Amino acid sequence: MARQTGSRKRKAPALAAGGDGPLPPKKPKRPAALRSLLHYLKGREVGARGRAGLPGFEGKLRGYAVRKLPELLRERELALGTLNKVFASQWLNARQVVCGTKCNTLFVVDVQSGHITRIPLMRDRGPASARAQPSCGIHAIQLNPSKTLLATGGENPNSLAVYQLPTLDPVCLGDRHGHKDWIFAIAWMSDTVAVSGSRDGTVALWKMDPDMFHGSIAWHNDAGLPLYAHIRPRDVETIPRASTNPSNRKVRALAFSGKNQELGAVSLDGYFHLWKAQSNLSRLLSIRLPYCRENVCLTYCDELSLYAVGSQSHVSFLDPRQRQQNIRPLCSREGGTGVRSLSFYQHIVTVGTGHGCLLFYDIRGQTFLEERASASPHFPPGPAGRKLKLTCGRGWLNHDDLWVNYFGGIGELPNALYTHCYNWPEMKLFVAGGPLPSGLHGNYAGLWS
Repeated sequence: MARQTGSRKRKAPALAAGGDGPLPPKKPKRPAALRSLLHYLKGREVGARGRAGLPGFEGKLRGYAVRKLPELLRERELALGTLNKVFASQWLNARQVVCGTKCNTLFVVDVQSGHITRIPLMRDRGPASARAQPSCGIHAIQLNPSKTLLATGGENPNSLAVYQLPTLDPVCLGDRHGHKDWIFAIAWMSDTVAVSGSRDGTVALWKMDPDMFHGSIAWHNDAGLPLYAHIRPRDVETIPRASTNPSNRKVRALAFSGKNQELGAVSLDGYFHLWKAQSNLSRLLSIRLPYCRENVCLTYCDELSLYAVGSQSHVSFLDPRQRQQNIRPLCSREGGTGVRSLSFYQHIVTVGTGHGCLLFYDIRGQTFLEERASASPHFPPGPAGRKLKLTCGRGWLNHDDLWVNYFGGIGELPNALYTHCYNWPEMKLFVAGGPLPSGLHGNYAGLWS
């Protein structure tokens, strides 16, 4: 027998069950991962990141919240006095929302106290007689990606006005060399580049010089009034004329895809246009929309690479890279009053209608979110089979001669929800609008939380 050379004995290699050779060495055990919601929340509470945050758990929680939140929201109306129809809104911070109205008022509302602060509008360099009538108001408000600049309309609704945040000091105004008609839509391509769409059938690209908001301009004149720069667009492109409706190529809505660096535009002649957005705009394609009446809102989802267009009765979904669209349009069926505002969050589309209610559509399931039946002591809660609908309050309506003569017999007139915006960290939704008939004067604003 061979003699052992060391103090330790060598173990003979273990044989596999079939006797075909040695078993592979055992892998060292990894510490068990704590994957419960409790451990995740505890980790987040103390600021843990990386593995402690359980990769993918945050996304699952957000996905769960976006499906469950709408049913939990409760409304608190906000009094806006006699302002007329809120067309645009954006959250500035956890408690302030900036809004624009048909009566050409730009204001900030504190959703906790209800206090309203009006923001002075910027004026063109031209004489007052040359300015367009301000009856159309402010249709668009957009914050740049870093939330340091805000773009909206000026005293002349043809002009692009840019304010600095959080102070709302005026920075610059694009006036005489820009649009010849009302601005309906604005989209930021980067922190210093914005695009505006107008009723004159053009889209304009604007670049802000960083010196304008880094203190190189004297901000106040001798009278203490704020001064601002006047800029001209870097590029202006015209929407192509459609053979079916050549006189109605008004640009109504814009949405930017940061992932693809592309700009989507919707025109009232029933077309969707796609532009490559770099230092200038170059058109890639134009698509005839399946529903052509009152296409007035547009939004984009980066996660799904999908545009959504709101029309009089439907929301259509477009992926410009797919020849055949595999997501069928959804029908709002709210009395033909139309889709007036749209937003994406993950795979849920929020729809603001002209009939005073909010609807929620699940893109993955291609179905509306449904109400939940009340729990029975014997059966768990289940779908009630009825579409989840949040109906907004009455707001304020001016009972003038027009209302008395044409609408006096109507006991309650619902408000069109022209704008809504989420504050997801705070789980809040701001919704605003006013009466749908153009001649009626009124407003609605509500905080859903």
